[in-house]
Amino acid sequence: MAITVYSKPNCPQCELTKRDMDILGIEYETVDLTQHQDQLERLIGLGHRSAPVVETDHGTWSGYDQDKIKGLVSYA
Repeated sequence: MAITVYSKPNCPQCELTKRDMDILGIEYETVDLTQHQDQLERLIGLGHRSAPVVETDHGTWSGYDQDKIKGLVSYA
């Protein structure tokens, strides 16, 4: 399953999300939203207003959510 973490610099929730995924061995791609305005606009259009935004084959969520991160282990 493809997992993308859309983040921004100096974002504690972004760093926690990536740290937890690293600890759990979940592979993901990181996209810096400050460098990709088109992606930022797309995510805002989906209703997201805070970083990080995690996108998987099964949907998206925003913010740090430890339970959802742990739920990705079964797909990794």
